[in-house]
Amino acid sequence: MSGHGSSAAGRAWHHDERPVRTPGMSAKEEILARARAALAVPRRDAITEEADVPRAYMRADDRSETATDPAKVRDMLVRRIEDYEAAVTRTERAQLPAAIAAALAEAASLVVPPELPGEWTAGIEQRIVRDDGALGPRELDGIDAVLTGCHTAIAATGTIVLRADGLGGRRVLSLVPDLHVVVVEAEQVALGVPRAIERMAADPTAAWTMISGPSATSDIELERVEGVHGPRRLHVILVEDPPPADTTASTEA
Repeated sequence: MSGHGSSAAGRAWHHDERPVRTPGMSAKEEILARARAALAVPRRDAITEEADVPRAYMRADDRSETATDPAKVRDMLVRRIEDYEAAVTRTERAQLPAAIAAALAEAASLVVPPELPGEWTAGIEQRIVRDDGALGPRELDGIDAVLTGCHTAIAATGTIVLRADGLGGRRVLSLVPDLHVVVVEAEQVALGVPRAIERMAADPTAAWTMISGPSATSDIELERVEGVHGPRRLHVILVEDPPPADTTASTEA
C-alpha cells in the first residue's frame, strides 16, 4: 500500500483493498475479514484536507491526453461511436454542407437551434424550422430530424456533449425528433472525461446533455428497443481539415 504526504504524521491511507475469498473461507469469515480491513484505516469522511485526497486518477493534463496524436484520438472517437451503432461521416469543411444534406436525405423536415450557421444548411431542400423556444414536444414530434452543433466529444467513451445554447439547442430538441445529426469539429474532441469536464467547467451553470449513441434499451427478454428515450438514429459528422500539403521540394544532385 503506497502512502502520500499528510499533515497528520503516520496517518494510514484509505484504500479499497478487500480480502479475497480463498478455498475453505466461509461467507461469514469473509465478511468479518472485510470489516477488520475497513476498521484498520481511517473512514473516508475523516479525510478532510486537500493533501489527503488521492490523485491517482487520470487528469486533464495527463500525458496521454496532451501527447497523443489528435488524429489517433479522432480515430478512437469514431470507433466508439460506431460501437453504439451510430453512423459517422468524416468530411472536410468545404464538403460539410454536402455531408449534412446526405445525412438528412430521408428526412422531410428539420429543426435547428437559433444560432446554427446558415452555411450548414445551404444544401438542404427540406422544410427547416429554426427553434425560437416556443416549440413543444407535440410540435417537435411532427419534425423528422434535428441538426445541432457540439461542445465536446469524448473519444474514450464515444460521448457527444451538448451545451444548451444557440448551437447545441434546448435539450428537448435532441430528444424528440427521430434522427439527430450533430456536427463535431476536430478541435472539440478530447481523449478522456477529465479534459471534457475541464472544458465544461468554463460554463458551470449551463445545462448539459451527454449522448452516447442513439436511444436504446432492452426489454425483459433482452431484446434491443431503439428510440424509447430519445432519437432512434444518431449521425455524427466529424469535420477534419486536410493536413497541409508537403511543400518540401526534393532535388537531385
